[in-house]
Amino acid sequence: MTLNYRGIWAIYRFEMARALRTLWQSVVTPVITTALYFVVFGAAIGGRMTEVDGVQYGAFIVPGLIMLSLFTQSIFNASFGIYFPKFTGTIYEILSAPVSPLEIVVAYVGAAATKSVVLALIILATAAMFTPLEILHPVWMLLFLVLIATTFSLFGFVIGIWADGFEQLQAIPMLIVTPLTFLGGAFYSIDMLPGVWKTISLFNPIVYLISGFRWTFYGAGDVGVGVSVLATLGFLGLCLLVIGWIFKTGYRLKN
Repeated sequence: MTLNYRGIWAIYRFEMARALRTLWQSVVTPVITTALYFVVFGAAIGGRMTEVDGVQYGAFIVPGLIMLSLFTQSIFNASFGIYFPKFTGTIYEILSAPVSPLEIVVAYVGAAATKSVVLALIILATAAMFTPLEILHPVWMLLFLVLIATTFSLFGFVIGIWADGFEQLQAIPMLIVTPLTFLGGAFYSIDMLPGVWKTISLFNPIVYLISGFRWTFYGAGDVGVGVSVLATLGFLGLCLLVIGWIFKTGYRLKN
């Protein structure tokens, strides 16, 4: 199958240009928010908890902070990107254009993932100004960033099609993803929890993503890195199945 690269590039370029037009909202605000998280948690807790698993606490929370921003921004970028054409009615022009559902998904998800990865790298550079960082597996770190950004951008794409209003766009990231991230070991190791709570935490899918990403920094995580990769790929596959069903049935696209 031959892809319509010009169509993909047109949508991708439009989405990237929109990010540049809203640079403050797209980049500056998340970076400032993450820096405040770092200052508050690093100062308030870091003074009492010097190390976690042999890693200085300020450095330990960096992967969790990056993941917190990556999750929310990937979902927001992709969901808003596909929801706005629905809101304005221009979605019908996209659906009638000579681009396939695969090409539409590649363009929107590719743009959302690109913006999220760039933002994550900016946050990483910002965090390095506050605490010394050591990345044991930099290539794996980049691969994890791309994989997780793509996965949550696909999830955001689903949310953007499902949502009936701007409130619903914010509902799942704010009420589900963010709390699960805070409870998923972003600021602590689940090994620090009592036995029953550690077991309960293992049912939180975010634990596996944060653990895998933290492994790329320090060579250790709450769960095995192989399990983290499988969990991420499983979620990615589920999102692809849902998107395939959406385009096959026209769910909230053609009505």
